[in-house]
Amino acid sequence: MTLLDRIRPWGLVLAVALGLGERRAQGQGAATLADEIIVISAGQRARERGRDGALGPVHGVGERPFGRVPGADESRLGVRLFDPKSLDVLAAAARPDQAGGVGDRREGIARPALARPDAADAPLYGPLELSAVEDEGPDDGLTLEQAIAGVIEANPDLAVKFQELPKAEADVLTAGLWGNPLVFASADGVPYGRYTPQRPGSNTYGVTVVQPFDVNGKLRARTRLAETARNVLQAQYQDAVRIELENLHIAWVDALNARTSVQYLKASLDGYAALLATIEDRVSKQAAPESDLDAAVIQQETAIVAYEEAVTRHRQAKRRLAVLLGVPSAQADGIELRGTIRDLAPPPPPAEELVRMALHQRPDVVANRLGVRSAAANVEVQRRERFPDVFALYTPYAFDANNSGEGLQGATSWGAGVFATVPLFNQNQGNIRRAERNVHQTKLEVSGLERQAAAEVEGAALEYASSKAAVGRFDRVILPRAKHLRDDKYRLFTSGEEGLVTYLDAQREYNETIRRYRDVLIRHRRSMLALNTAVGLRVLP
Repeated sequence: MTLLDRIRPWGLVLAVALGLGERRAQGQGAATLADEIIVISAGQRARERGRDGALGPVHGVGERPFGRVPGADESRLGVRLFDPKSLDVLAAAARPDQAGGVGDRREGIARPALARPDAADAPLYGPLELSAVEDEGPDDGLTLEQAIAGVIEANPDLAVKFQELPKAEADVLTAGLWGNPLVFASADGVPYGRYTPQRPGSNTYGVTVVQPFDVNGKLRARTRLAETARNVLQAQYQDAVRIELENLHIAWVDALNARTSVQYLKASLDGYAALLATIEDRVSKQAAPESDLDAAVIQQETAIVAYEEAVTRHRQAKRRLAVLLGVPSAQADGIELRGTIRDLAPPPPPAEELVRMALHQRPDVVANRLGVRSAAANVEVQRRERFPDVFALYTPYAFDANNSGEGLQGATSWGAGVFATVPLFNQNQGNIRRAERNVHQTKLEVSGLERQAAAEVEGAALEYASSKAAVGRFDRVILPRAKHLRDDKYRLFTSGEEGLVTYLDAQREYNETIRRYRDVLIRHRRSMLALNTAVGLRVLP
């Protein structure tokens, strides 16, 4: 049974002051001890007023890179905890240019996603074949795995957030430190002038050492609270990595999309050169009107302008990717990607299994669950705060200079005492009740976040299945029929049964079909990476 358990039934703590020495010095020694107790009590109250929570101030106003810490006892008013636009992976997959943005939920406001250029391309007129535009990039190009490693290592936002982890370790160290002893020197009974036999008295000098003692395990409870807060921050950092990787996914697919657009337009121009030579030959032989040549040249020049714009957009996309990778902008043009927009991976697990995986391992869900433990640890701290530290006072040396008569000698003495607060009225009831409600509040947050995470995973899985079905429909039906229609028009044009305009329109429609196919592939590639973000694991490459 602890000291507190013995005292609690009586509802008070006795303050005992023990002083041993000559009777003559006891009165002044008690007065000195009372002075010391007043000083210690005032210091204790000042420390309690300056404490911010159970562990003291952990974060300054300007150093809150994670925003709200799950489980922390702070106001939720004015902060939107479950904002579906904070990480709209479905919108990022389907319409990246209008997505709600990917953010770190700082102050409840999502950070806007990276801006994207206008994806509109000029019409393609030259002959275009799929085999001519599918290029995964150089063998030594930057893969997505290498880009992920580069973001984790060099991203400045993650570097700032990572510093919270060693700071949390320092908080654990601080929470377990004992209070320092106090040394109190005093001089009492010093007269104005000097003592005389008519006005006797004596000077008293003493040195007292005061040491606070934790008698009911507050240090252990504070250390556990600091450890749970550290675990929360570790999970929050992992979630910050997850969010930053979604930014990387967006920039990565943007760069692949821009590269594919360049390849499409380059293939169109190469194919158009042969077509233009055929038209020039027919015009020279007067087999076709000269207006056909004018129309062909106009379309070729328009395609050249579109190609130059696509090259510029590709360079811009690589620069946005370079920012995330910490690569200087002067070296951005040298970034070559090794990747494809096609889905070459086996299908992911069913949606139910993906939801289970997300609820078990997604960092933001884990952080909020750990926040419940942190909130519960704070309840234990507040309960132990009902009984403050006990202060032991020891005066190893006190000197009473007897000046009341000739020939009398001074006396030395020592003293000891114990100083404790009597928790009759304030037993920290308010803070205990507040901490208990914070546990309940944090559990409600976890429940809401689990529902939101499940909805995000289900929506991402639905988008993945929908876009994959669209790719399959293009592969099986649309592309073969569009190619057959284009080839038939070309046969009629070469045989003289149809004019050039009819063939060019058919070729343009075929190229537009290929471009729509490209857009579906990009949409599906985005959905694959968005599914990874929603689950919190890399279930797809």
